[in-house]
Amino acid sequence: MPHPRLPQRFPQRQRGAVLYVAMIMLILLALLGIVGMQVTSLQERMSSNYNRVNAAFQNAEAVAREREAAIATAMFGGKGTFAADEESCDEAFDVGAWSDPLSNPNSRDTHVRRIDRCAGGPGSLKRGGKENEQTDNIYQVSALSGDHDASATAIAVVDTIYIP
Repeated sequence: MPHPRLPQRFPQRQRGAVLYVAMIMLILLALLGIVGMQVTSLQERMSSNYNRVNAAFQNAEAVAREREAAIATAMFGGKGTFAADEESCDEAFDVGAWSDPLSNPNSRDTHVRRIDRCAGGPGSLKRGGKENEQTDNIYQVSALSGDHDASATAIAVVDTIYIP
């Protein structure tokens, strides 16, 4: 005696629609997985690049602060004066050209330019006295650094104005 819940007859023709639907669902899930992997890979590269750029900026900032400390030490530590890399105001200093390794292969880590003489103003009230007693010693400190010392993949330039 057949069970009451089972159909009495099996269909004569089965078309396999469930197979097609399952295959389409598997293909969609595979595509979602591939897209998810690509997004993850892109985010990993972006965060790695951000880390390199941030390290280069921090290194350039440290180089600029070291050079500013050297200026302060020279001015107030006994020497009395600081000789900048550039003391004249003949032409404007182009940080972009200085930091570009293609146009300037001999660029250094830092460049200090004295800019108080470029302003053309009346200057300090103590003009004519000792140079370290003048209040108009203003320096443009440009620092160039990469994310690693040996092989930099990111380079940053920090340009500051320093008044000791």
